[in-house]
Amino acid sequence: MEAKFFRFLKLVGVGFKARAEAEGRLLYLKLGYSHEVELTVPPAVRVFCFKPNIVCCTGIDKQRVHQFAAAVRSCKPPEVYKGKGIMYVDEVIKRKQGKKR
Repeated sequence: MEAKFFRFLKLVGVGFKARAEAEGRLLYLKLGYSHEVELTVPPAVRVFCFKPNIVCCTGIDKQRVHQFAAAVRSCKPPEVYKGKGIMYVDEVIKRKQGKKR
């Protein structure tokens, strides 16, 4: 399969990790919940983990690659106060100011 479209995701947070198994068919995410989140990858998409906190979704169908990347991101979207969560590599999170005393 010749991959033409890529989407890189970055996991930001203490203990947030990802691992791909079964030749890119399963994605396991540790996101601070009491259990691991298991995602089954669609047929036209492959998943690679370069580091424990960087996930690469690749494939030949742009819509499916981006839709799966959005599904992964929706497991733990980035929050605006600390910036933790799953975000795209090229995404900029606008941080909110905290409470003043």
